[in-house]
Amino acid sequence: MNQNSSTCIIIFAKFPAAGKAKTRLQPELGVAGAARMARKLLLHSTRQARATGFTVELCVSPAPSDSCWQTLDLPKSLHWSAQADGDLGLRMLTASQNALKKFEKILLIGSDCPALTATKIHSAAQQLETQNSVMIPAFDGGYVLFGFKKAYASLFADIKWSTASVASITQQRIKDLNWSLALLAPLPDIDEPEDLQYLPVGWLDGVNVSDNSY
Repeated sequence: MNQNSSTCIIIFAKFPAAGKAKTRLQPELGVAGAARMARKLLLHSTRQARATGFTVELCVSPAPSDSCWQTLDLPKSLHWSAQADGDLGLRMLTASQNALKKFEKILLIGSDCPALTATKIHSAAQQLETQNSVMIPAFDGGYVLFGFKKAYASLFADIKWSTASVASITQQRIKDLNWSLALLAPLPDIDEPEDLQYLPVGWLDGVNVSDNSY
């Protein structure tokens, strides 16, 4: 089995609905602008993941059968799954365990990091040839990418998600498993108004800054 067919990227995503997506960016971008930014980030993450040549699974809320997803014109080559019930950790564990029934290597990513390119994802996957796990931390203390070949509940349980301790706690859990870890250079997530400085040039074009209309 070659690396492309043995590796699955799972993108965790919620539908970028106005009023519910990227709410922390609303003071800067407005309700509609924050939703457009969420949509742009999701489409970017999907493009970069597909460009690796790996299998890409979009693990979503609401379920893939919801008609809202048809509005995004996403590629038909994507694999789809519904997020499980429970907190983010349980959802990631469930999706990972299901994917490991078919694939040797799993890369979990979100849809918040425009700096996460196909090249960086591919480099992370290559680390799993010799390492038990790989992580790209986020500037805010979370992680942008987490890859592994086995999924244990301890990697995801009893963690306060969206806090500055997520990456460090996960790294300790990895150490407790006696796993090796390839720790790659951190990247910025786009969650808060101060994160907008990390957007690529032109990304705010078409996003009506301070437009609070819906």
